[in-house]
Amino acid sequence: MRPVHHSRHLSRSLIAAAALLACAASQAATINIQSRDPAGVGFNDTTPVAPVGGNPGTTLGQQRLNVYRYVADIWERNLQSNVTITVSAGWEALTCSSSSAVLGSAGAWNIWRDFPGSVAGTWYPQALANKLAGENLSAGNPDDGSGYGNVDIKTQFNINLGKPGCLDGSGFYLGLDGNAGSQVNFATTLLHELGHGLGFSVLTVQTSTGNRLNANGSAYVATGGVPSIWERHMFDNTQGRTWLAMTAAQRRASAINPLQLAWIGPNAVAGASILRPIPVLKTSSPASSGNLQMDFNASPFGVVPPAGTLGALTTIATQSGELGPGCSPFDNANAAAVRGKVPIISRGGCTFAIKVKNAQDAGAVGVVLANNIPGALLPGGTDGSITIPSFGVSQADGVALIAAVAAAKGYGTRGQPGQVTAVLGSDPTRIAGADRLGRPLLYTPNPLVSGSSVSHWDVTASPNLLMEPNINADLTNILVPPKDLTLPLLKDMGW
Repeated sequence: MRPVHHSRHLSRSLIAAAALLACAASQAATINIQSRDPAGVGFNDTTPVAPVGGNPGTTLGQQRLNVYRYVADIWERNLQSNVTITVSAGWEALTCSSSSAVLGSAGAWNIWRDFPGSVAGTWYPQALANKLAGENLSAGNPDDGSGYGNVDIKTQFNINLGKPGCLDGSGFYLGLDGNAGSQVNFATTLLHELGHGLGFSVLTVQTSTGNRLNANGSAYVATGGVPSIWERHMFDNTQGRTWLAMTAAQRRASAINPLQLAWIGPNAVAGASILRPIPVLKTSSPASSGNLQMDFNASPFGVVPPAGTLGALTTIATQSGELGPGCSPFDNANAAAVRGKVPIISRGGCTFAIKVKNAQDAGAVGVVLANNIPGALLPGGTDGSITIPSFGVSQADGVALIAAVAAAKGYGTRGQPGQVTAVLGSDPTRIAGADRLGRPLLYTPNPLVSGSSVSHWDVTASPNLLMEPNINADLTNILVPPKDLTLPLLKDMGW
């Protein structure tokens, strides 16, 4: 059968707040970086800069390209392919505000099915399809009018990051040593995005409807669609079946089924032994109703202390004129309330980092960030000056903690109010980021997060993994166990 091609142009965005099939013997991959920036922009920006963190470039454009080459070299060492992988790279103005920004995105430029070495009736991203076929499947095909020729992956990153009105002050760190501080580590961000372009993506399912791309790649359809290679490894524990065996409605439900969608590919399952027991926040209180246990998500800034007592929980009052609780430097009353304690601060009004920094400046030893909408809270952001721990909990758990603090006040002695103590521990019966069989979980929050749901590891994974929806400060550039599960998943797909 003649291979079928579709110019799909898929991408996955990263927001601030990464062989089972027979094929010819492969060599180490070669990745070609192809700039599409105009003169004076992006890679061609001649603004003088000082070398930083092992990056010897002396202009902004040189440093950006050096990071691209550094990250491409990492992927080359981890992949095998006889066909050059071409990445179209550009710097563009992407969506952003002072409190959040799209850092960048990447995706397969073309997808293919029914080529030599493929599973019949299955879509593949172009770089992987070329590797399995042993040839450049785009060679000789007419350009589709996009001007990208034989490009395999398209990437774009936010040229305005860190400027006023675009995550102010938190631009890309272009060093190669990981010491990003309050900036966004570009090397890690790019490593993540190229992972999407290589195939770490559900690819051809519209997660909001569960519909698949049809056989000729022209539309999403509820029935008769063609699956991607990704779907054969996705197993929903609630429904007891893979996405291959689901209807569109069942796939739609699975995409918003938290902590129930597992990856069952053998390489990633074997590697999931690196995941640890799930961390939990416990409380102790003189009031029996104050003894609670809940899951949390650690912030990507500050520190995560070892298991043990964190401190006494407390609450703060919203100050006059504030955009949201904790968004302004604490007044005397709030500072007195949090000194040496752990305030519970609701989401809203400003970034998580601003809230935690204000609490730290007032003397807090930690912060619990509570969601203001149903569901778990995944804090985001960066600030290298934050040295205290902070954690995101669900709206329901935040309400329960505040109620426990209020109830404990009546149990004080010698005229002092009682208190609720926060303790960090773990639940040995559950693995962080895996199901009960030890299979790693995909990210399926409810409500759906467009562009992120299903195409990332779940945020509960510990240690943090490169292909979670947030870039965390503790990530390395290692793609395999005992540090990461990115390469094992790609191997399950055929890399």
